[in-house]
Amino acid sequence: MRSSPESAGRVLLRLLDRGAPVLAALLLLLIWELGCRLLDVPVYLLPPPSAIVEGALAVSPSSWGGHIWATLRVSLLGYALAVIIGIPLAVALANSRLLSRTLYPMLVVVQSTPVVAVAPIIVVVLGAGDAPRIVITFLITFFPIVVSTVTGLMSTPPELLELSRSLGASRWREIRNIQLPFAVPHIFSALRISITLAIIGAVVAEFVAAENGLGFFIAFSTSFFKVPQAFAALAILVTISLILFRLVAMIQKWWFPWSLPKS
Repeated sequence: MRSSPESAGRVLLRLLDRGAPVLAALLLLLIWELGCRLLDVPVYLLPPPSAIVEGALAVSPSSWGGHIWATLRVSLLGYALAVIIGIPLAVALANSRLLSRTLYPMLVVVQSTPVVAVAPIIVVVLGAGDAPRIVITFLITFFPIVVSTVTGLMSTPPELLELSRSLGASRWREIRNIQLPFAVPHIFSALRISITLAIIGAVVAEFVAAENGLGFFIAFSTSFFKVPQAFAALAILVTISLILFRLVAMIQKWWFPWSLPKS
C-alpha cells in the first residue's frame, strides 16, 4: 500500500524534471504577455507574444521559407567549410611544432579581429552573393573548431603514443586510431558551439549586405517599425539554432556513443 504513493510521487517528480524547461518557458511567456498588457507597453517597443504570433502569421509561408533557406544555406556552407578546413589543420598543428609556432599566432590575430568591422571589407572584396556571407560565417566558426580539436589531440596519453611507436605503427595510423578517438569529445563540443555561431555569422553577414535571409528581414522590419515581425524572425533564428545544436548532439550519440560521459 505504501509503494503505490511512493511510485506515483517518483513518476510525478520525473515528469516535472522533464517538463521543467517547457514550464519555465511558458511561465516566462505568460509574465511577458501580462506585463506588456498591464503596463501598456507600446507594441513598437516591446510586443507581447500574442502580437509576435500575429506578426508572424501576417507574413506568407513562402516568404518565411525563402528567408529561412537563405540563412540556413549560408550557415551550413560556412560551417561545413570550417569543419573541412579546421579539423585537418588542427591535426597538422598538433603534430608539427614548427607549423604550430608559425600558424597559431596568425589564427589568434584573425580571431581577435572583430568580424563585424571586417565584414564590409569582405563584401567589397568578394562582391554580392553568398560568397562574402559564407566567408564571414566561416571566420566566426573556424577558430573554436581548431582550438578544441588541438586540445583533444594533445590530451592523448603519451604512453599510448610511445606504445604505438614501439609496435611500429605509422604516423597516420597513430593519428587515426589513437589521437582522433581521444579528440572526439572535444571536437563535438566545438561542433555544437560552432553550429550556433554559424547562425550568428550568417545574420551578421545579412545585416551588412543581403537581399534575403532572416537577418535582412529583421533589419528591414525594424526600419519600418514592424517590431513584432522582427521578434518573430528572431524566434525562428533561436529555434533553428536549437534544432541544429540538438542535431549535432544526436550525431555524436548515434555515431560516437562511446565518447559520451557515462552519466
